[in-house]
Amino acid sequence: MNLNPNDDILIANRGEIALRVMKTARNMGIKTVAVYSEADRNAPHVRFADEAVLIGPPPSNESYLRGEHIIEVALKLNVDAIHPGYGFLSENAEFAEKVEDSGMIFIGPKSHAIRIMGSKLAAKDAVKGYGIPMVPGIDEAVTDVEKASEIAKEIGFPILIKASAGGGKGMRIVENPSEVKEQMKRAISEAENAFGDGSVFIEKYVKSPRHIEIQVLADTHGNIVHLFERECSIQRRHQKVVEEAPSSVLTPKLRTEMGEAAVKVAKACDYVGTGTVEFLLDENLNFYFLEMNTRLQVEHPVTELITGIDLVEQQILVANGERLSFKQEDLKIKGHAMELRIYAEDSLNNFMPSVGTLDVYRPPSGAHIRVDDGYEEGMEVPIQYDPMLSKLITFGKTRNEAIQYMLDAISLFEVEGVSTTLPFGRFVFEHEAFRSGNFNTHFVKMYYSEEKMEALLRAEAEIAAKIALQAYFNDLKLVRLPNQ
Repeated sequence: MNLNPNDDILIANRGEIALRVMKTARNMGIKTVAVYSEADRNAPHVRFADEAVLIGPPPSNESYLRGEHIIEVALKLNVDAIHPGYGFLSENAEFAEKVEDSGMIFIGPKSHAIRIMGSKLAAKDAVKGYGIPMVPGIDEAVTDVEKASEIAKEIGFPILIKASAGGGKGMRIVENPSEVKEQMKRAISEAENAFGDGSVFIEKYVKSPRHIEIQVLADTHGNIVHLFERECSIQRRHQKVVEEAPSSVLTPKLRTEMGEAAVKVAKACDYVGTGTVEFLLDENLNFYFLEMNTRLQVEHPVTELITGIDLVEQQILVANGERLSFKQEDLKIKGHAMELRIYAEDSLNNFMPSVGTLDVYRPPSGAHIRVDDGYEEGMEVPIQYDPMLSKLITFGKTRNEAIQYMLDAISLFEVEGVSTTLPFGRFVFEHEAFRSGNFNTHFVKMYYSEEKMEALLRAEAEIAAKIALQAYFNDLKLVRLPNQ
């Protein structure tokens, strides 16, 4: 099946990513179908789509994770393709395979690539023969705590216990031998609960890493390119909050080496579509393969801004069997982009989710500002889903310019009714460590505290009060002394 203008794409997702995909599809003359839970009945992506179908109650396992039901809906509506967005079913190999078998186009990689890269152990095995640097460790699952203790001693402390099937869940840093058994039990339990797979593996812990990822794009004709890197080192609970492109630390030589390594990873699993290869970069600028995300990333807009390429459009074109219209040598970095994920979270209370109504929700706008969101003023922020409200993205000719645009945009972004990570974003973008580029994934642990955040907010409130008071007296002067 091939996609043509006026064909239909069903977006098996919600919120900002559903809306993001729909906007590009509409620009391409392709119709869209939204699916939604009862909690999202009045969401913007539902209204924007050409057609929308209710698929269940708010819990995701009764709505957005019901792969077979979503396929049934698509077939009833004679939909031509399904785009999974990110999260939910986007890296579910079984779902991708069923979409393929149904005769529809799955706008993503083939199911076999998702399976390989969905397991960190299988991914390591797949790329072994390509000369890609790996973190020292073992390449097999471990469940026996006694064996784990022996392996840990061989590798040398500190070590990292990681779930084979997932990201931040089931991950434990172990500093000394006495902690291995207890942390193994916790990692296995957490991995089982999160992924239904308790297999974990052990590798050397890189103490001061930066998280660098490379965007790749591959077509069905064997052409693969990379679209440079994104720096994703500002994280809380092993999850990204701030991203930028390009990284402030990569040299041209290192950028080329990491880009070529990412392309090799894509070749190792016969990859098609957009994907992201993640690396750890140590303090000596040695890089190590971490994993591959077989989907569109949350932070894809920063890559779009520095390359001028619409990644969703490329996903659709590649899924439709078209060749890439550019080569590696055609791609250039132009400018610098920043992204802040705005979560409904209380940064003064350990980033706990904040649920409520968006009494005020007024995103900024401007020539250097992009906001990808799926919420509007007056909407409820449901507890059932990821608490991200929007992505605030800025673009400048230089890194400093992009940072300043971000600080201006944060000041202009008005949200009331729930707590957000906007104040935390200001803390990051004003901090000398971030501005200098001298930071790593321990930024929050090293520099951030709720006390420092409170002090920053008090200082900003005092400045705002002084400005308001000065404006008040200026107005009085104008009223009382008009002839002076």
